[in-house]
Amino acid sequence: MTDPQKVLTERVQQALARAFGSEHADADPLIRPSQFADFQANVAMSLAKRLRRSPREVAEAIRAELSDFPGTVEVSGPGFLNITLDDGWIAAEAGEILADQRLGVGTSTPPQTVVIDYSAPNAAKEMHVGHLRTTIVGDSLARLHEHVGNTVIRQNHLGDWGTPFGMLIEHLLDIGEPAAIAQLEAGQGTEFYQAARAKFDSDEAFKARARARVGTLQSGDPDTLRLWHVFMDATVRYFNKVYDMLGVTLTDADIAGESMYNPMLQKTCDDLETSGTAQLSEGALCVFPPGFTGSDDRPLPLIIRKSDGGYGYATTDMAAVRYRVHDLKADRILYVVGSDQALHFRMVFAAARMAGWLPDTVSAEHVQIGMMLGKDGRRFKTRSGESVKLMDLLQSAVDKAATLIADRGYDAETQDEIARAVGMAAVKYADLSVSHDSEYVFDLDRMVAFTGNTGPYLQYAQARIRSIFRKGEIDPAAATGPIRLGAAPERALALQLLGFGSVVEQATELSEPHRLCAYLYATASAFTDFFEQCPVLKEGVDPDTRASRLALCALTLRVLETGLGLLGVPVPERM
Repeated sequence: MTDPQKVLTERVQQALARAFGSEHADADPLIRPSQFADFQANVAMSLAKRLRRSPREVAEAIRAELSDFPGTVEVSGPGFLNITLDDGWIAAEAGEILADQRLGVGTSTPPQTVVIDYSAPNAAKEMHVGHLRTTIVGDSLARLHEHVGNTVIRQNHLGDWGTPFGMLIEHLLDIGEPAAIAQLEAGQGTEFYQAARAKFDSDEAFKARARARVGTLQSGDPDTLRLWHVFMDATVRYFNKVYDMLGVTLTDADIAGESMYNPMLQKTCDDLETSGTAQLSEGALCVFPPGFTGSDDRPLPLIIRKSDGGYGYATTDMAAVRYRVHDLKADRILYVVGSDQALHFRMVFAAARMAGWLPDTVSAEHVQIGMMLGKDGRRFKTRSGESVKLMDLLQSAVDKAATLIADRGYDAETQDEIARAVGMAAVKYADLSVSHDSEYVFDLDRMVAFTGNTGPYLQYAQARIRSIFRKGEIDPAAATGPIRLGAAPERALALQLLGFGSVVEQATELSEPHRLCAYLYATASAFTDFFEQCPVLKEGVDPDTRASRLALCALTLRVLETGLGLLGVPVPERM
């Protein structure tokens, strides 16, 4: 029960060792899907020069060593190896995956503790579209790692501390706690912040109160901390509405905001200075990681403590690295953060390694998130130039989906449920289906379509499979085969299904959910061809063929549902 590309890689490597010596046993066979066969191995082209032989001669030597092979191998052109697998082998492997509860997905050995830093909205402002991608990608990575057996620790690094909270608390007092709570719970954090800022800029008395309040907050004054909690609790309740709408797995227990690290910052600075990792430069405490220079070719500083004694993002991030390694026992830390922070995180990781806080045994990775663009190719904003509120964006996707299913005869409750599932699938899949570090255009009309590479198309594919079993009054779990391959679409679908485990493992290891998206779209497309050309319940289909095709339907359904679940995409039974 193995991905065919893995099987072929191992067999070709063994053939390389037998043909040319063990020093070539770990060469990449360069196996890719092919339009001329199931797969093509191009290793002869890359190896020929080193062996001082023609590519075709090298290919013939490899083919001669491929004995006991589950298929046929032909040498084509200047030295390509065209590989076609036996139908019987494909059918047997598909049957094994159908019988496997994990669908061929392996588990991490040994399992790792993976800390994932994602979402991280700023509590002092509205949750906007800039937080959408990090939330969606981070949540998918958390689901993937848990599925392969890793222990996942989610970290929602809220911006919940700092000097703005002086004016925010004073504004809260001015308008009263009930009014402030109502405004924050309604998602009007930006308006709340703007009102506080306007008073801070225009009212000297308010400015003095706000600055004094910062001091009482940082000193731990009980009444000020109570007011801070009032502000934060109302804000988090709104964040949770967004998370519930999106269907992500973040909870209050995952909050690890800047405030959590505040008590650690002084020790962070002291330890870096005492160890010699950090040094004073123009009054500021800085780390100068090697290899980082500015436009003037001078060493670039990571400022740990500002010249006025204040702390910044670097201070908190250094404290967070140490906490996640020392206290959370992380083996791997993923920072799902915008790509514009790439330099910052490279310097933080380098500084943490200099300090000995990030040992070589622990991996720290910046999963860079690209920008969401409007149809005009510019940063996605409202017509007035403001950032789009995330909840408004999500609701617009649900409303668009509702118009597409309005005439399908559902009662109001069912229609609302399906519209929400389709809307969220449209938004989440559009994001996850492109490389996380790429920009992409937010186009609701395209994203909500039931055709093409979209979330609703994949939802529709699994719903259509469910309709087959409903029509036949058959439990999908009872469709156990055996699988037998006759028509070409049956074979193509079965071969496609063999790759699920490998793709899940690869998407997890590389932090690239778009690989799983591409696989699921190819699977749904293969099923569409199968559905259109291979009748399942039609009268006249012999019992053995019917049983085999039902088994392929059941396996496809499980792969699509499991894969979409790992992406965090909902799967309604009817559409």
